[in-house]
Amino acid sequence: MQELATSEWVGVGENRVRLLRDGAQALPAMLAAVSEARSEVVAEFYWWASDRTGTKFRDALAERARAGVKVRAIYDSVGSLWVEDSFFEPLRDAGAQVVEYHPVSPTSPRFRLDRIFMRDHRKLLVVDGSIGFTGGVNLGDPWAPEAWGGDNWRDDAVQVQGPAAQELRAIFYETWRRCGLRAPPDLVRLEKQPTMDAWVLANRSSLGSRRQIRQFYLSKIQRARQRIDIANAYFVPDRRVRRAIVQAAQRGVEVRILIPERNDQAIVQAAMEHLAASMTRKGVKFWTYPDRMMHGKLAVIDGSFVTVGSYNLDHLSLRYNLECNLAVLDEVFARQVRASFEEDLAKSSRLDVGALRRSPWRRALGWLAYQIRAVL
Repeated sequence: MQELATSEWVGVGENRVRLLRDGAQALPAMLAAVSEARSEVVAEFYWWASDRTGTKFRDALAERARAGVKVRAIYDSVGSLWVEDSFFEPLRDAGAQVVEYHPVSPTSPRFRLDRIFMRDHRKLLVVDGSIGFTGGVNLGDPWAPEAWGGDNWRDDAVQVQGPAAQELRAIFYETWRRCGLRAPPDLVRLEKQPTMDAWVLANRSSLGSRRQIRQFYLSKIQRARQRIDIANAYFVPDRRVRRAIVQAAQRGVEVRILIPERNDQAIVQAAMEHLAASMTRKGVKFWTYPDRMMHGKLAVIDGSFVTVGSYNLDHLSLRYNLECNLAVLDEVFARQVRASFEEDLAKSSRLDVGALRRSPWRRALGWLAYQIRAVL
């Protein structure tokens, strides 16, 4: 499979940003940044597998730790459920600090039953406080390119250089503190109302910050005047977001939503199809991405606003998960991301609502799945 050339860097205020399509672009870029680290690497990933890709990153970070670089990493207990703690021993032996977020094993001294559903769904990496990555790409073979023996899932990440990388670092250390560890004093302050052209959106632990990403989605959708393009792997939004999207379509905004044709979570796919059938009747257009799992989470609204990250438009991201997106307000970058979205649409098919209606079992399964959307 021929891969697209890596997107050009775009200057956005004091930052530079670029879109990375798939693990084929994101994973090598992250490894290259790690290899050049001189003072610090922080990594926070929902899914850190013990396969070839996960091992590449473990060993690359261990090499930097042995060279005297401060290496600190967080992995989620559920996302990395099948990874033995011994997998990280070479990293710890090299001098790195590695912590499991909200352990689910009752034998762990940090186990808390009331936190069992509170997961760290972020995917972020920051090198030397100046180079940052975030998006939907985890450290595992599903995201690795075919040349690495991976499954080449369709996904997106964004790389940033500048103050926004410092914001990603600050978000990491908020989680680090929640794990009972000491954070350095030189962290930037995260503003609730950002004034820059590129900034970090994060679902954080405090109640007032838990819905920050959703609030930005809502405000941008409500103000959209021309076009809303959304790619989302697990598109089961709450009623208020759903209503805002439908209202945008009804006032003449072109709304295009890209979902997988075949999801790695079959029950979520059924719920999405049920919802999509309803929203299609109200003017929203849905496409399904074929062949490989489409795991992306991005939006382009009108001609300048872009957000790329880990946030799904679903109940788990809204209520329970720690999430992280980069938001960018820039016409050049928006054109880049929309061109990538158009490439995906050209490979995709319009959702066949008629086929869904003709199949009684699919209608029934979709209805049932949608009723339990709060736990999907």
